Amino acid sequence: MASNRIRLDLLDQSKSLEHEDYKKQLKKYQLELLNTQLILRERKNSVIIVVEGPDAAGKGGSIKRVTERLDPRLVRVYSVVKPTPEEYQHHYMWRFWNKLPSHGHIAIFDRSWYGRVLVERVEKFCTEAEWKRAYREINEFEKQLADDGAIIIKLFLQITKEEQLSRFRRREGDPYKHWKISDEDWRNREKWSQHNEAAEDMFEKTSTPAAPWVVIPGNYKWFARVRVVKSVSEQISQALKL
Repeated sequence: MASNRIRLDLLDQSKSLEHEDYKKQLKKYQLELLNTQLILRERKNSVIIVVEGPDAAGKGGSIKRVTERLDPRLVRVYSVVKPTPEEYQHHYMWRFWNKLPSHGHIAIFDRSWYGRVLVERVEKFCTEAEWKRAYREINEFEKQLADDGAIIIKLFLQITKEEQLSRFRRREGDPYKHWKISDEDWRNREKWSQHNEAAEDMFEKTSTPAAPWVVIPGNYKWFARVRVVKSVSEQISQALKL
């Protein structure tokens, strides 16, 4: 096992931001991202952003901060849920192909094809042979996209098990957020270590030069949101050689 293997439960979750610093930095990186988007639309490149992480890790809130100042005509956000009966009849990648962005556009996936090696692996929705084979399939899929000019950004937001419990309880007590919590979310907590192991294997086997994983501590939402927007802006700028 590689000595530099990412250990999710050992992430430094102590970094935070004061509200004024949060607002200032968020505005700075959102403006940089908007300027980058204006350049992107003239290039033969697209941007594919994958956001993964446990329930209540802040994926939706971070995606909102990425998109809120962008030209909405050039951005699509896809919230990936379990496959439909029709999608079950195809290869697991089939349902993602028609959602890939055209040149100059951005597509954001709130959960993605990585479900095959994450939840589907843990919950045994696929066989061991199928999820082990998926690492190679995913790497080849992403390389094919990158070779065609796609800029692939993969972000994993991680919170502690204790922080997740706190957020779950707040959601249950908030009538405006109660829809965000379900029995399935509580069941997933029972397999916390298995989900972490699956994610750590995923980083090890699918973090490539063309599509590296960025793991972001998410206990402090303001810090995580700034890190997400900054990472997206910097990775696109670097890929476009700005």
